[in-house]
Amino acid sequence: MYAIVETGGKQYKVAEKNVLDVERLAAKQGDSVSLSRVMMLSREGEVLVGQPVVEGAEVKARVVGQFRSAKIKGMKFKPKDNYCRRFGHRQNVTRIRVEEIKWPEKELKADGS
Repeated sequence: MYAIVETGGKQYKVAEKNVLDVERLAAKQGDSVSLSRVMMLSREGEVLVGQPVVEGAEVKARVVGQFRSAKIKGMKFKPKDNYCRRFGHRQNVTRIRVEEIKWPEKELKADGS
């Protein structure tokens, strides 16, 4: 069973016991978080696609840690203008472990109603 969830403006494919890094969440290490923007669910050949989200579906995860990702270095350069700027960026991220994918209680019909 897997799900497509949205958090921090990005979409992730998750399964139970997966560990992934997402945009910073306001939770401490060991806290339980709930990802309710589930775009799609799949289990044993059965697929539920949301419009835009699947109502009643939920992904429960536990925060493993908070840290900063690797540094991304960049540079701006304009020839003949004596302009050169270097910069670096480190994104704040949260590492989570997916514990449970909750299938919605009320099943959607094939026609979407």
